[in-house]
Amino acid sequence: MLNRYSTVRMEASNEIVIKKSRFIGYAKPVESEEEAVAFIDEIKRLHRSATHNCSAYLIGERDQWQKASDDGEPSGTAGKPILEVIKNKGLKNVVVVVTRYFGGIMLGAGGLVRAYTDGAVAGIEAAEEIVKVLHREVYVDVDYTWYGKLENELHGRGTRIGGTDFTDRVIVRCLPETTEAEPFVAWMTDLTQGQAIITMGEDLYFIDGE
Repeated sequence: MLNRYSTVRMEASNEIVIKKSRFIGYAKPVESEEEAVAFIDEIKRLHRSATHNCSAYLIGERDQWQKASDDGEPSGTAGKPILEVIKNKGLKNVVVVVTRYFGGIMLGAGGLVRAYTDGAVAGIEAAEEIVKVLHREVYVDVDYTWYGKLENELHGRGTRIGGTDFTDRVIVRCLPETTEAEPFVAWMTDLTQGQAIITMGEDLYFIDGE
């Protein structure tokens, strides 16, 4: 799993008009090629009467799954420019569809490339670019006598907290970045003089800064 990667926050769209042609850019975060294809098909159903529904997606830690479709536009004028926008922005796990309703004025190959580029940018901007960072669940189980100190130290360190369970003891779900998990455990062990019961959990992605 990547320690961090850029993607988009949500499904969203935006429309631009170029020489009377409407270009509606859609972007959505996806986790699989199947999900990307399903979204493209959904937009095609939504815009059955559109002149074209051009698309591209880029998925996987090493960009293993990527595809671009011109959907009837001249070869290389639509799908590839959309894919290039995704790559140039450094995004992963994203699908983009740009729907075109022809306005009666020919744009030419260069004009189409610019139009689909702008449509893709519009959709991605609407969907909000974010960075996801990999964190490790670290469960810290302590006696109540340690909780006040533990809470203060975690707050001072700026550690992400995923919740606290209060039973006969206190269990705090800490979420340090995965790359910092081992130093965090060492620090926690030292802080509690070895009295904490520490259990490692899953790796999970969270949005950077939130």
